[in-house]
Amino acid sequence: MNDADLVRTICATLTDRPGDPAPLVHAEVRRLAPLCSEDERRRLGDRALAHLRGLGELDAYVRDDTIDEVMVNAGRHIWIDTGGTLRHVGTLTDHRIEHLIERILAPLGRRVDRSSPIVDARLADGSRICAVLPPVAVDGATLSIRRFRRQVLPVGSFTDEAGRDLLRELVDRRCNMVVAGATSSGKTSLVAAMLDGIDPGERLVVVEDTAELPVHHPHVVRLEARPATADGPVPVDLAQLVRTALRLRPDRLVVGEARGDEVLALVQAMNTGHDGSFSTCHANSPLDALLRLESLVLAAAASWPLDAIRQQLARSIDVIVQVERLADNRRQIVAISEVDHPSLTASPVASPPTLRRLAHLDDLGGLVVDAAPRRSRR
Repeated sequence: MNDADLVRTICATLTDRPGDPAPLVHAEVRRLAPLCSEDERRRLGDRALAHLRGLGELDAYVRDDTIDEVMVNAGRHIWIDTGGTLRHVGTLTDHRIEHLIERILAPLGRRVDRSSPIVDARLADGSRICAVLPPVAVDGATLSIRRFRRQVLPVGSFTDEAGRDLLRELVDRRCNMVVAGATSSGKTSLVAAMLDGIDPGERLVVVEDTAELPVHHPHVVRLEARPATADGPVPVDLAQLVRTALRLRPDRLVVGEARGDEVLALVQAMNTGHDGSFSTCHANSPLDALLRLESLVLAAAASWPLDAIRQQLARSIDVIVQVERLADNRRQIVAISEVDHPSLTASPVASPPTLRRLAHLDDLGGLVVDAAPRRSRR
């Protein structure tokens, strides 16, 4: 019996066994391959465990703490992201990517096929998976697994002492903050770092589309949206969860990412006594973030006049923090801006919303503080 046959036999024997598969696999390997060396038995056990857990040949990469993301392109090419650097590390040999995706999704109660070719889900360890099948994925099935980081980075990972002090003051002032940036720029990690310094006596309610925010606060309630499926239960979207969160007595409300109708509920919450709230937004600059939020509110409340939307945003959001991934792959705060209060006499439709720069990144890589914050909700 060759190695592949041994792995198939072990998996067939243990597929329906309850409990932790690791000791069961190693016991079965010892029973079926008593003459193999310890290294050979360990290798067989790892292959069988990877198959049983659903990740197959990707299991070793997903369990590697130095790897941030594992990707499969065109149905077979394996790439990994380590500290912002992409590397091609091999190709799938034992499994078709479609079968691998099916096994990963099965324990989650999710499915993906040609009629519904895109799926986003969260694995048991918190890792985020996105899969796309043909014909939408033109060159073959595509898979991305972003590992969940349990470790919260310190604020000092994103800025210098001046930036830390300014962020600490803004958090203490209970300013409503939006962290803006591109994909993988460190928005979620920066929010987690700021939440790590909040008073343990405060109650946090965290609302996310897919739970990925590492929160080590002692008093936290986490809510996760439930997407629509062909034969599943009723979906629960972020807008509904934000409204629900307001009934759970939050001292601070945290919305993982503002990108849909939930923005309207979030902005209204920020302007009705739920101070010190946090969210993130995809944008290239603080002004772009404010304008993007404006367009999202306009889409969610099409009957609202633009001047009312701008008044609401300016009185709800206090500070926008811009974070970028630099050329050396470091995530760093590049700007902190305060939203100006609009005039109640002059129509804000005539001009876009304005920002007051609190800090910017200089040519030497340091954060220069330009002004002291004026807004406070204490």
